[in-house]
Amino acid sequence: VIPVIEHLTRAGRAILSVDTSRPQVMRAAAAAGATFINDVRGLQGPGALEAAAASGCAVCVMHMQGEPQTMQRRPEYADVVAEVKAYLHARVAACEAAGISRDRIVIDPGFGFGKTVAHNLALVRQLPDFVSLRLPVLMGMSRKSTIPAITGRPEADRLAGSLALAVAATLRGAHIIRAHDVAETMDALKIAHAVQAGV
Repeated sequence: VIPVIEHLTRAGRAILSVDTSRPQVMRAAAAAGATFINDVRGLQGPGALEAAAASGCAVCVMHMQGEPQTMQRRPEYADVVAEVKAYLHARVAACEAAGISRDRIVIDPGFGFGKTVAHNLALVRQLPDFVSLRLPVLMGMSRKSTIPAITGRPEADRLAGSLALAVAATLRGAHIIRAHDVAETMDALKIAHAVQAGV
């Protein structure tokens, strides 16, 4: 990914995020110009916290139950919102202890990462519980398998569902929406913000 980061750094002033759990990639990406580290393992791997702290990058701490290869086999929670919130609270504390200030931390409840459809919907429905942690909340729901599971539409037909989730999350306080269909998502969110603002 390093040549891509270097090229994008030269091409503009966008915030560049690298998705990785590996300390060596974090260090190399930061040196190449990345300014945001997204770790699906919540910076729990050996050396990840230290590398992220030293990088100077902002970090996204995400919740995931299990491992990417097995996380969707049988996800179970007694209370998904309470458990995910407790996990994120603990990881934020670990980040701060490692020298990552709160103004560098974003949290992600991990929609679709070791969650059933019901779990995912609960995360969106109760998003204010995560907003109450007083950190920016990122939601990555775009094109997730929950969408065709609800709509019954073909696997490839996920745009409308992605937009609906983006709007629902935004209206409940999400600060960052991760999207594949950027132009369409921006249009939907502009409308949602206009409705909220009364414009």
